[in-house]
Amino acid sequence: MFRPLEISIGLRYLRARRASKFVSFISLVSLLGVGVGVAALIVVLSVMNGFEQELRGRLLNLSTHGVVTAPDGALADWRTPLARLEQVPGVTGVAPYVEVQAMLANDGLLKGTLLRGVDPALEGAVSEVGRHLLAGRLDYLQPGSNALLLGRLLAARLRVGVGDSVSLLVPSGGERGTRLVPRLRRFTVVGLFEVGMEEQDGVLALAHLEDAAAARGKPGQVSGLRLRFEDLFAAPRVTRELAATLGSGYEARDWTAENASYFRAVRIEKTMMTIILSLVVAVAAFNIVATLVMVVNDKRTEIAILRTMGLPPGGVMRVFLVQGAAIGVAGTALGVLAGVPLALHAGSIMPALESLFGFSLLPPEVYYISQLPSELRWPQVALVTSIALALCLLSTVYPARRAARTEPAEALRYE
Repeated sequence: MFRPLEISIGLRYLRARRASKFVSFISLVSLLGVGVGVAALIVVLSVMNGFEQELRGRLLNLSTHGVVTAPDGALADWRTPLARLEQVPGVTGVAPYVEVQAMLANDGLLKGTLLRGVDPALEGAVSEVGRHLLAGRLDYLQPGSNALLLGRLLAARLRVGVGDSVSLLVPSGGERGTRLVPRLRRFTVVGLFEVGMEEQDGVLALAHLEDAAAARGKPGQVSGLRLRFEDLFAAPRVTRELAATLGSGYEARDWTAENASYFRAVRIEKTMMTIILSLVVAVAAFNIVATLVMVVNDKRTEIAILRTMGLPPGGVMRVFLVQGAAIGVAGTALGVLAGVPLALHAGSIMPALESLFGFSLLPPEVYYISQLPSELRWPQVALVTSIALALCLLSTVYPARRAARTEPAEALRYE
């Protein structure tokens, strides 16, 4: 149990005296090191949270929270399960879709594409494509019109714009063994969209559901049903429940499975950055070890006097634990007080720094974002604080034990 005497002595040793200014300077450096490490951890984790949220939002702009399909990839009677799914609590939107791997050709240029057939009347309930249209409208996709909405990058690579025609080549099995016979259809570009993801802007083409089914060679059939849930993060659980409810003739998957590689990469990067920046705090904590060892050597005579006056070895140990803990707590508090505002206002601070130093950290033409994203999560702040305090407290154990083993007679022999 810490007593007022031990706390008072421990805090007194933090104050600089003429003979120990260097030790106090090292203490200040240790405190600032802990603060810088904690602030850096909070800011970096918040920025990575922001990038993760930005990535998730962009991926789900034209994707959905869940998908229900048939094992063979073709649903003929899709209106029955659609009506059932619309009645499920937590499901806010259901829409049919058709997906076709194809090629688009224009004036000698040939690009791979994912043709997605959608129902304009229902698509708005499961995706946000309408918010990302640069030209045209979703309702321009009418049955039999052979109209296309192209991603901006895909249109640029094909050198086409609104009003131009392109050829769609869909490979299909012919009657001559395994040879593929391309099915050719002409489509007209009626609009462009841009989401900010290469995988969508450079590959995706949208057509009406019936036109895509006809191009696929399976009129009246769809690839599956796209779902949107009230709670995004409940998608894995709800999707499994829906699959069990619909029966064995259906398969279900959610957005976390379809985009697992992206979020796994972000999670690994976040973990590695946490470990690397924790080493900054660890280095500062080791400075506390050096500081306290020097204090112990400097205060050997005073420790011996305290021991002769009746202070037990445990009391001496607690004196130096108080000193090390005070440095750790002050440094951690400084880091939190600096890191939290920086994380909360990273989006507005970065443009000011870019303007001051004349550089662009995130060029919009490369990263598709106009400001540095940041999302502060208080559980992470608590975790960083706990790590910093734990490292600082652990660093005080060895010097404190060394001070407690000081022998009064040996320390006072030459005094």
